[in-house]
Amino acid sequence: MMQSTDSLAPDNLATANAQSFAVGQVNIVVVGGGSAGWLTAALLAAEHQTDPLITITLIESASVPTIGVGEGTWPSMRATLARIGISETEFLLSCDASFKQGSVFRQWRSADPQDCYYHPFTAPVAANDLDIAEHWFSHHQQVEFAPAVSSQPAVIAAGLAPKRIATPEYAFLQNYGYHLDAGKFVALLSQHAKRLGVKHVVDDVVAVHSHIDGRIAALQTGQQGSLAGDLFVDCSGLQSLIIGRHYQTPLVSVQHCLLNDSALAVQVAYDDEHTPLASATLATAQAQGWVWDIGLPTRRGVGFVHHSGHTNEAQALATLAQYLRLSEQEFSARYQPRLIRFTPGYREQFWRHNCVAVGMAAGFIEPLEASALVMVELSAKFISEQLPRNLSQLAIVAERFNQIFSYRWQQIVEFLKLHYVLSARDDSDYWLAQRAEASIPSSLQEKLLMWHQFVPSRYDLPMAEELFPAASYQYILYGMRHLPRSGRPIKPGSDLRARQAFAEVQQKTQQLRAGLVSNRELLNQIKAHGLQKI
Repeated sequence: MMQSTDSLAPDNLATANAQSFAVGQVNIVVVGGGSAGWLTAALLAAEHQTDPLITITLIESASVPTIGVGEGTWPSMRATLARIGISETEFLLSCDASFKQGSVFRQWRSADPQDCYYHPFTAPVAANDLDIAEHWFSHHQQVEFAPAVSSQPAVIAAGLAPKRIATPEYAFLQNYGYHLDAGKFVALLSQHAKRLGVKHVVDDVVAVHSHIDGRIAALQTGQQGSLAGDLFVDCSGLQSLIIGRHYQTPLVSVQHCLLNDSALAVQVAYDDEHTPLASATLATAQAQGWVWDIGLPTRRGVGFVHHSGHTNEAQALATLAQYLRLSEQEFSARYQPRLIRFTPGYREQFWRHNCVAVGMAAGFIEPLEASALVMVELSAKFISEQLPRNLSQLAIVAERFNQIFSYRWQQIVEFLKLHYVLSARDDSDYWLAQRAEASIPSSLQEKLLMWHQFVPSRYDLPMAEELFPAASYQYILYGMRHLPRSGRPIKPGSDLRARQAFAEVQQKTQQLRAGLVSNRELLNQIKAHGLQKI
């Protein structure tokens, strides 16, 4: 996409560009399409469409395909889509989307085929009244943590939807995100962004023109000349054209902590259109990695995440074939899997001068817990709400962004590592390496030390808008049966409220089982009638 760089722009271009920023006009140039580029452009356009001083241009290469991964979202996507102005009915039907209510982890504690635990999107019962986990410990032999404190695992296990056809768009009975077709999602976002006024340029960026102070003045394209801008959003994926290639911002590798650097992906057709549709992402551990399994209405997205140093491509193919219960010959005849290589890590800085990296240009770590799209959402939201209007604000906003997103990337590393550290699997060198004490971040080691006695709480997580709240840590810790070594006294008077809360979960579980249709049935109803507008 970019063949060369020019470190200094022509004087007239630099002067005009500096003047526009000085008077409050902001010309935003998004480099790269894909989910990151179009989601960022659409959010910026939706929130600033009434401001005549803000323009948004997206440059997309016709010769560079998007990776197209990221088929799972968090519940935050509902608010993002509503904020952009896309109806949920249109989104579901256009993107071959389904409802995701969390993740199911299979064989992560051990290789036992019956091993399973849940990380649902709905918080534990009575979360505002007491810490229910402390009251569950004495019952851990009788009931798993997630089903004891939330109705959602039972809903997931039964393949039920998180809402009814009469539930308004984006409202819910059980918290949910989505599974979606990434390519169709990009198509919907691009159409919507253009309706919001985003200018679309299909061309290759061949050079970067810079001001003397290091800010970017313009991007040189192959066919349409020079495109000036005040703020540049690098959504160019693994190429990282500006933040990586132009600014030479180092990638902070985390492979010493999280080994996986490869994914082998296939699309699997259903036997028929009535095949039950999973209500959560299935993450099944293997001897040399793990397999994701995402159910869309028309197909499944399945992939094997692994480390190239422990598994070669032939072994990866064999693992994926075995998961799909096919012989290697049948697998080869039916599928042409796509191999994706990546370096797990994130940029040392995400915002340099007047360029901010979003999506895979900023970093990428394995897809466990599906954090890729939520990082795009959070980045776009920050840029939109803190959009600098002059050069004096630019450095302040950049520093804030770098501090917040460095913390967020570090938390992703820590949270994903927790899944491996707590495992008892020792059936391969891969698992021994993933569990090795030397590979555990010091921040996680400190938390684990505290959690020998204390329940994960707000004291462990200082940021107001945490990626993973204390409840998420609890679902993983106690799902993996990592209980405190010594109990703490129960607060006087809380035991009665806890018994009531446990009873509420059971009552609500029965009501939901009786009142909800299957994930697939609700999608069929939406296709026929649509959801109620809010």
